[in-house]
Amino acid sequence: MTQIIFLIIGGVFLLLGIVLGYYLRQFLVRKQAGAIEFKLRKKIEKINEEADKILNEARREAGEILERAKKEEREKRRELFRAEQLILKRENLLQQKLIDFERKEKKFQEKAEQLREMRDALERLRRESLKKLESISQLSREEAKKELLKNLEKEYQRELVERIQKLEREGKEKLEERAKKIIALAIQRCALSQTQELTTTTVSLPSDDIKGRIIGKEGRNIRTLEKLTGVELIVDDTPGLVVISGFDPIRRHIAKEALEKLIQDGRIQPARIEKVVKETEEEISSQIREAGEQALYEVGIVGVHPKLVQLLGRLRFRTSYGQNVLLHSIEVAHLAGALAAEIGGDVQVAKKAGLFHDIGKAVDHQIQGSHVEIGMRILEKFGVEKEVIDAMKSHHEEYPPESIEAILVQAADQISGARPGARKETVENYIKRLEDLENIATSFPGVEKAYAIQAGRELRVFVRPEEVDDLAAHRLAKEIAHKIEEELRYPGEIKVNLIRESRVVEYAK
Repeated sequence: MTQIIFLIIGGVFLLLGIVLGYYLRQFLVRKQAGAIEFKLRKKIEKINEEADKILNEARREAGEILERAKKEEREKRRELFRAEQLILKRENLLQQKLIDFERKEKKFQEKAEQLREMRDALERLRRESLKKLESISQLSREEAKKELLKNLEKEYQRELVERIQKLEREGKEKLEERAKKIIALAIQRCALSQTQELTTTTVSLPSDDIKGRIIGKEGRNIRTLEKLTGVELIVDDTPGLVVISGFDPIRRHIAKEALEKLIQDGRIQPARIEKVVKETEEEISSQIREAGEQALYEVGIVGVHPKLVQLLGRLRFRTSYGQNVLLHSIEVAHLAGALAAEIGGDVQVAKKAGLFHDIGKAVDHQIQGSHVEIGMRILEKFGVEKEVIDAMKSHHEEYPPESIEAILVQAADQISGARPGARKETVENYIKRLEDLENIATSFPGVEKAYAIQAGRELRVFVRPEEVDDLAAHRLAKEIAHKIEEELRYPGEIKVNLIRESRVVEYAK
């Protein structure tokens, strides 16, 4: 029984515990739910505050954007208004110009109509005048025209002839003046030194005592020197000098240099002479090559055979009438090239032909024939262009010129060789030639004065107008030119410029 009571009591307490546990759990759940709800309410309030803040910021930015858009719209409206005003202004201006143009066009048409009416009236008057003239003169229009031209031809025939002659003369003078300018320009560009050079054939001795040492015992020294150099030494003729005689200028130069070295050294005997001569020959050979290379460099020519360079350098020791042939060849090359550049010729051909035009003079004492023919054979042997050979072969008129470059080389050669001082023409001979020109002119009756100018290339003759008329002046100029051709020798041509001046003076009282 007791166990049952304990079981009942245990069941009651268990039931009471379950009920208490249930209400306790409900209490705890309600308490926990209130805390979560509170937290959720706080979060919602925070989110609402942030949303209000974002919404306010967005409203503010939208207001600013809207304000900027309205401002830009107002600016664009003002710009469109200004553009519209400008277009309207231009449109009004164009409209005004169109009105002015239409008004001017109308005036122009009116004037054109008036001119047409005036032209028609003048044409009617002209026809009426012609009819009256034909009726008065009893000649038709064509007959009157022929008669008028016939009378004019008779009246002005002499004047027309004189005018034609004047035009021809002026045209020739202009061409000559142009040619002179071209030549003067070429000479001006070619400013080379042209001092006369003569190959020295004498050696000064410090004393006459050294002549015996040069001759040597039984003449051994002088014979050795003459044998090695191929020249003849003349020792006894002139005090203080040894004269070197020989046809080859290079041999003379080698002998001169070797003898000067021996005299300076003092040791003159056959073995020493042989060594010095050999050294001198090598030095001269090197100088010849360098001279040829320098000449080609100055002119601007490349691709030349070494042996041809050596031959060109030999011209350094060659003179013609006192003028150094190598310097003359360089000058001719520059002149020919400048002339070719002025008139449109081949500058390189002209320069090359000018430089090699006297190449034959390098060996003309060893080979038979003129230096032109020798030069042609040399250039052909070393494969020089045919146009260069054709241009150089006619510089002494042995062959007719076949190209413009040939004429230019010929002219450049004459300019270089014929000008005063270039060659061994003394001042006295030059002045005498000019005096002869003037004397020939003054020997004719009616000549008042005569002047030789342009280095003797032009003769200006002044005649007395009361003694020589225009027709006689032409005849006198031809007679003077003919007499110059007969009595004088000169390169190129001489222009006879005869001047007849007439002055008429009257006084108004």
